[in-house]
Amino acid sequence: MGKGGGCFPSKNKITKTTNKYANSATKSTAADTTVTSPTKNLKVFIVFYSMYGHVESLAKRMKKGVGTVDGVEGLLYRVPETLSEDVLVQMQVPPKDDTILELPSPLELVDADGFLFGFPTRYGCMAAQMKAFFDSTGLLWKEQKLAGKPAGFFVSTGSQGGGQETTAWTAITQLAHHGMLFVPIGYTFGADMFDMDSIRGGSPYGAGVFAGDGSRKATETELAVAEYQGKYMAAVVKKLVHG
Repeated sequence: MGKGGGCFPSKNKITKTTNKYANSATKSTAADTTVTSPTKNLKVFIVFYSMYGHVESLAKRMKKGVGTVDGVEGLLYRVPETLSEDVLVQMQVPPKDDTILELPSPLELVDADGFLFGFPTRYGCMAAQMKAFFDSTGLLWKEQKLAGKPAGFFVSTGSQGGGQETTAWTAITQLAHHGMLFVPIGYTFGADMFDMDSIRGGSPYGAGVFAGDGSRKATETELAVAEYQGKYMAAVVKKLVHG
């Protein structure tokens, strides 16, 4: 009993009881204000050069394929043009889709979790515009900033013997020097990879389109392979990052 024989608790007991509830309230407030950070999407950069739109048509379908894998997004970027406006006019090159931006700097590549690089062929190798872009990645190469990142290729050629395989095959050297992982699609697309009844671009190295004289457009099968490659790469990226 407290002083004077009354029924009031002592001061020490009041202080002890008050502190108990004060500590409890502090813990409750701390728990209520905890914020969970949102999970960021993994990024697949689809970086390409397209003169007459054939490679671009594949790139757009690849972006769609990437987006079908939960937690992964595809971002379209074109590389800078190296030809003058006068030359492009003489070659009757159509205007580029201005909703697709040029990659601001090669240094932006470090933000990607995976890549799909697309380009037309020039004598069985990538076009000079794409080679110039890879040549500008020297600082990334020096510091091996892209090492371990997966990458694939897709191409456009003028004819069936124009380099559907060699254009991708000769580009692998770019990945090797950066320490990147080449991810081909093999024959995982299925039965259409073996179809002999129609002309179709693409190979185990990646999606492809036959441009002919420039007037031919990508067939639905060629576009479907591109979409599949986007989905395939997104799944590989997700597995490499999250296991």
